[in-house]
Amino acid sequence: MPDHVDHQRRTVLGAAALGMAAANLGWTSIARGQPGNASAGPEKKLAGAHTSFDRLKHVQAGVLDVSYAEEGPMDGTPVLLLHGWPYDIHSYVDVAPILAKAGYRVIVPSLRGYGQTRFLSPDTLRNGQQAALATDGLALLDALKIKKAVIAGYDWGARTADIMAALWPERCKALVSVSGYLIGSQELNKAPLPPKAELQWWYQFYFATDRGEAGYAKYTHDFARLIWQLASPKWTFDDATFNRSAASLDNPDHVAVSIHNYRWRLGLAKGEPKFDELEKKLAALPSIGVPTITMEGDANGAPHPEPASYAKRFTGRYEHRLITGGIGHNLPQEAPEAFAKAVMDVDRS
Repeated sequence: MPDHVDHQRRTVLGAAALGMAAANLGWTSIARGQPGNASAGPEKKLAGAHTSFDRLKHVQAGVLDVSYAEEGPMDGTPVLLLHGWPYDIHSYVDVAPILAKAGYRVIVPSLRGYGQTRFLSPDTLRNGQQAALATDGLALLDALKIKKAVIAGYDWGARTADIMAALWPERCKALVSVSGYLIGSQELNKAPLPPKAELQWWYQFYFATDRGEAGYAKYTHDFARLIWQLASPKWTFDDATFNRSAASLDNPDHVAVSIHNYRWRLGLAKGEPKFDELEKKLAALPSIGVPTITMEGDANGAPHPEPASYAKRFTGRYEHRLITGGIGHNLPQEAPEAFAKAVMDVDRS
């Protein structure tokens, strides 16, 4: 779900109605502000074509035993696909086969607190801060002996991908980021927003309370379904699609990681001292120089910044694509062909 309560939050209530773009048919790409058009007709037909990954693998990486799906040839260009909250690896169940068929080695991990991924020690803080998630991604690349990968994501996954590209560009061949530049800081998150913008972050304030933590623990699946509906109001997902992903939220650490993530953003929970230096770098809002395509769905019901507010953060080859046709927040699962195409295009750029 939306993962940026930072400097970009000031732009959420811009002239385009809380940052949402609007269009009717096809998908539009904007390269440094230059629009172009192409058809997105096949999107609705492909979404939901696959229901599962063949099998899951495990590897110890950093503080985690990471569960991940892998498709495609082992000698293919690695692509790391990162999911968001409250979703899971099935966001890429249709994207992965497209990329694998094109010769990519596709790796789709369950983030900390999701699926079969587990902490190696009961004493490790169930930390959801941005630097912790980014170092998880780096540790996974190390564990799999991958020197450089195309990194792509949305929501929490987009923020993680952005950070990896910004701090460790030597490990990131190219970047695809839904909703653009999502790196933030606790200091910037202190700034209040206009009431309508704050309203969109209702769950963040709910999670700041003991009642919210208890409520999320008791009604995790109901909560996630509501978020899916609000964030993708035109996505007509069925029960089977939701239940496949909701099962990943039964991870014993999911609630703790989720609550810590949102409390940390507002300065209501402490992070780990070992991440202090990384957070200082991130608070300076570092630019991203690797080839990048940012994306947005025209029906994204979650808070998100206007593309113009973050375009200058990307200093390398850059393009923004608006995916139309009622595409919401979970863009990879709702528009898998467009997402896979962006990965392949940015890799060739």
